[in-house]
Amino acid sequence: MKKHITSALIAATFVAVLAGPVAAQNVAIVNGKAVPTARADALAAQIARSGKPVTPEMQGQIKEEVIAREIFMQEAQKRSLDASDDYKTQLDLARQSILIRELFADFQKTNPVTDAEAKAEYDKFAAANSGKEYRARHILVEKEADAKSIIAQLKKGGKFEDIAKKSSKDPGSGANGGDLDWANASSYVPEFSAAMTKLEKGKLTETPVKSQFGYHIIRLDDVREAQLPKFEEVKPQITQQLSQQKLAKFQEDLRAKAKVE
Repeated sequence: MKKHITSALIAATFVAVLAGPVAAQNVAIVNGKAVPTARADALAAQIARSGKPVTPEMQGQIKEEVIAREIFMQEAQKRSLDASDDYKTQLDLARQSILIRELFADFQKTNPVTDAEAKAEYDKFAAANSGKEYRARHILVEKEADAKSIIAQLKKGGKFEDIAKKSSKDPGSGANGGDLDWANASSYVPEFSAAMTKLEKGKLTETPVKSQFGYHIIRLDDVREAQLPKFEEVKPQITQQLSQQKLAKFQEDLRAKAKVE
């Protein structure tokens, strides 16, 4: 009798040991069907990729979410909703989206932007934006007569900022007293740029400057050497931009090579 009891205990212990790893592979058993831990891990990874930290508290929420999904999925299958044409079409579209996303991720992984490529792009940017930067203000009006009248007011002591707020048609700078902040001369249309760069600091244009936008009265407040960010400061943005350009080129090449009838 004692021998039989001992054998039963050993068998029960053996089953428990085997059941441990199996249970660890599942989040839960729902109506007799296992919900694998891998499903919760995949959902957690998806959340992490979106930039949200997966906290211990969230792990519990993830577990409840995958269990709820299994319950709802079982009910949908019980109602044969997975046999409908609409479901099959949506499933096919979802499969395409996932597979395409994997393709693009694989391309970016195997075709990373090198430090040399990022530095070359930065050097191009620096060359195009080096030189002088100008801090200017302007008042934009539709008619030349109005521009001449404003210049006359300014020469009599009128305050540039106040007149800009009242009369300028430029919605971007008008509310700020005509302030255009620091910018390279190439940022402006040629007529504006040519007139601005000829001014001395503190001086304004003697005659209205005509452009496609109307008539400008320009005052140059200051000039300095261009203040460019260091390469390391903008490297992440440059790398991301180049990576997107490479991916766009990859997509264009695939489309060009495809035989579409």
